[in-house]
Amino acid sequence: MAAGKKLYRSTSNRMIAGVCGGIAEYFNVDPTIIRLAYVILSVFTVAFPGIIVYIIASLIIPQDPGYTDI
Repeated sequence: MAAGKKLYRSTSNRMIAGVCGGIAEYFNVDPTIIRLAYVILSVFTVAFPGIIVYIIASLIIPQDPGYTDI
């Protein structure tokens, strides 16, 4: 039985914590589209909830296990 895809914070497509890059890799889309969608969503929710969601996501979503910190 094949294992399903898992969501990880990106190590190659990261700007801050790799959350948007990880979501983009999971859905196989351009990270810029995810980042723009996040910014637009944050602006329309008056920014504060968007920032909190990003911080929580960066704490909950694990970092890519293939990453080696040198």
